[in-house]
Amino acid sequence: MANLVAEHIVGGERVSGGSKNGQLAVRNPATGEPIGHVPSGGIEVALRAVAAAKSAFPGWANTPVGDRVQCLFRYKQILEANLNDIARVVVTEHGKTMGEAIGSLRRGIDCVEYATAAPVLIMGNTLPQIAVSTSFCRTEDQGGVGLDSQIDRVPLGVCLGITPFNFPVMVPMWMWPMAVACGNTFVLKPSELDPLSTSMTIDLCKDAGFPAGVINLVHGGAEVAKALIAHKDIRAVSFVGSTRAGAEIYKDAAAAGKRVQCMCGAKNHSLIMPDANREAAVDGVLGSAFGNTGQRCLAGSVVVCIGDSADWLVPSLVHAASKIRVGPGCEAGVGMGPLVSEAAQKRVLSYIEQGLKSGATLALDGRKASMPKTGFFVGPTIFDHATPDMSIVREEIFGPVLSVMRAKTLDDAIAMANQSEYGNMAVIFTDSGNAVRRFTRTIQAGMQGVNVGVPAPMAVFPFSGWKSSFYGDLHANGEDAVRFFTDSRVLVTRWI
Repeated sequence: MANLVAEHIVGGERVSGGSKNGQLAVRNPATGEPIGHVPSGGIEVALRAVAAAKSAFPGWANTPVGDRVQCLFRYKQILEANLNDIARVVVTEHGKTMGEAIGSLRRGIDCVEYATAAPVLIMGNTLPQIAVSTSFCRTEDQGGVGLDSQIDRVPLGVCLGITPFNFPVMVPMWMWPMAVACGNTFVLKPSELDPLSTSMTIDLCKDAGFPAGVINLVHGGAEVAKALIAHKDIRAVSFVGSTRAGAEIYKDAAAAGKRVQCMCGAKNHSLIMPDANREAAVDGVLGSAFGNTGQRCLAGSVVVCIGDSADWLVPSLVHAASKIRVGPGCEAGVGMGPLVSEAAQKRVLSYIEQGLKSGATLALDGRKASMPKTGFFVGPTIFDHATPDMSIVREEIFGPVLSVMRAKTLDDAIAMANQSEYGNMAVIFTDSGNAVRRFTRTIQAGMQGVNVGVPAPMAVFPFSGWKSSFYGDLHANGEDAVRFFTDSRVLVTRWI
């Protein structure tokens, strides 16, 4: 797989970035070798994409919702038919294992499937005879004329999605399928690190019958994103990425009167009670910390061992993590692939150094793992005896580094976790209903799990981050997404 091209898609047509804007290489993180390229700048193309979406909006919004979702039904079938081909591209440009790539695609398809329910999801409500008016009544109108009221959910206009590298197919499907099902048109700007699979899936929209301009794809860096966010015709902005970028986007977009949702960074905690099922706890923590090479906002990167649970958990984690085979995601038996880029690799290695300098115990050194010499690899890394003040506990590393803290009681553990500025996810492993109740009522995280390593909500529930993990009022997915991508229109009628 080589020499692939990620092109802009504007008004249903592929558009080359042109030599004027330049190109960036897309690299296979398992080897460091270029496998394709993507336009490095496209402000002019971005403006054309917004214009195409604006032009397509009136016709698409007036298309009956039952007809709109037929395109999504066909699109789901197309994705299923091309699932393995898309997954192979994800593996090659991102570094996921094949199982991780297919799993993420399945979650994206779930979002498409949920959006096909738009005829029910955007249905309004009515309340006849909400009041009685006596103005202008005829004498024969005993008791006055009744007032009826109803509420409709109507599309906004042109919506924008800015998505990260870690799930190049799934995260865009959190956004645009529901947006277009509700009658909006869409402009998507994916990450420039792994845009090939995103381009592939958007290109398939034409085969599903979406009219030209309904879904548009623009490549580029921060300058393109800023131009799109500032555009007067963009009505809503959906973003997934770092907290620093999300806070800035939220401030700028909200100040411009746009609807905005920003899913941001995280530092997620797994609490282990002494009575936890040991096998479930080890498997759950292992998958949460090292799945997707730790490059996800639901990675359980901090464990808080309560009581004597560290005595059995830490040795078991070290033993199991040391057995994970690290290598190219396309190879059978590989349990963890590379980081997405050389910059990501250097960042993770710097955090390992910070952990050592801060006094944490390096129980498993991922720098010494058996792994390929080329590519952007770091093996599973475990720190023990970490404390809340350390950077490896406070800051999002976005890599395969797990920090273990110790607490005497459940209340102490919850207090330690709640010190974090983030509030995306927290889980507890225990057989105690009382402990679960105390945990769920007091832990400051929007997504919670009980004996589950990664409590990722299915498409029918919102991706509900709290604190600095989210900026906005309405989350992605679930009923929140329906409300985000529609406006309320209230009508009061009186027939005289």
